Amino acid sequence: MVKNNSIAKKSLKAHKFLNGKIEIVSKAPLKSIDDLSIYYTPGVGAVASYLSSHKKDVRIMTMKRNTVAIVTDGSAVLGLGNIGPEGAIPIMEGKAMIFKEFANINAFPIVLATQDINEIIKTVRYISPIFGGINLEDISAPRCFEIENALQDILDIPVMHDDQHGAAIATLAGLYNALKITKKSLANIKIVIVGAGAAGSGIAELLTAAKAKNILILDSKGIVSRQRTDLNSHKQRLASITNPNNIQGGLDEAVKNADVLIGVSGAGLIQPQHIKIMNTKPIVFAMANPVPEIMPADAKKAGAFIIATGRSDFENQINNSLVFPGVFRGALDNKVKKITTAIKLKAAKNLSMLVSKPTIHHIVPTVFDKRVVKTVAAAIRN
Repeated sequence: MVKNNSIAKKSLKAHKFLNGKIEIVSKAPLKSIDDLSIYYTPGVGAVASYLSSHKKDVRIMTMKRNTVAIVTDGSAVLGLGNIGPEGAIPIMEGKAMIFKEFANINAFPIVLATQDINEIIKTVRYISPIFGGINLEDISAPRCFEIENALQDILDIPVMHDDQHGAAIATLAGLYNALKITKKSLANIKIVIVGAGAAGSGIAELLTAAKAKNILILDSKGIVSRQRTDLNSHKQRLASITNPNNIQGGLDEAVKNADVLIGVSGAGLIQPQHIKIMNTKPIVFAMANPVPEIMPADAKKAGAFIIATGRSDFENQINNSLVFPGVFRGALDNKVKKITTAIKLKAAKNLSMLVSKPTIHHIVPTVFDKRVVKTVAAAIRN
């Protein structure tokens, strides 16, 4: 539940007034019989017949080349949980706005009234001909991994679960610059991730690919370790790439002497005492929305040296909105069919380099920096 503050009140009022944040507009005039004849009947019949036997030209003659589906079942909205498709609509509309405003991509929310894995896969497969890419969003783990993998195998267009990969790219970019300030290296620090869902898993995997050596990740039952017998196959994989010293316990045990604490879970899960037992110059990314794991003022008072959240009303916003417009802009323009680990690492590095002189108050650019989309898109190549 969003706290009843001034921003929440303004947002509720704005949404009621607008009746939704997006709409479809025509690219050509429809003012005369000639216009109607060209863009609809009878002229459109020739186009339809042509495309039925020249499918490769669909990208040229329809909206496919510049259109992305934002697909969700509303089962894992960060910070809000399983709120269902209706609750997810305004969030998906917001993502569509960001796609259009920052990357000039037409994105359409597809909110599904099912949380069945096979039904979701089938539905996306069936609607895919009109879309140039699929942005999966707010689908719970471990279902999201199976859905993404299946769709990547089935479809010939890029499929990216943004909660995993967008969040991971933004986090790595911010961490590169935070480490420059603290004069620490990724290979030599201890990183704790609170949350083993889609975002936490994506972050752990990308940080590992970036040569981080000592990562601990926690789920609702504590530190993920090879000793635990209650892990599903997804968490068993996480156990195999994290926790090299096989530490047991909860967050109290995990954060001792940690250099970095990343929250992608829920409000209030990080307490001041956790920060107090971290290493010198602790870095805290509390990224849950709409309420972070710890508020920045509380983190600073507890001794955090660099603080970031996922919110736009605090400094150092580490949010996937920095990433997904550029990723899909690059993928659509370069006909990229798969977003690989190498691409994600390059995107994170490119994003971090936009802040040439990072400070504790400025480790990532804002989404309004006009260089962001182009810089991320430049990493998206076959």
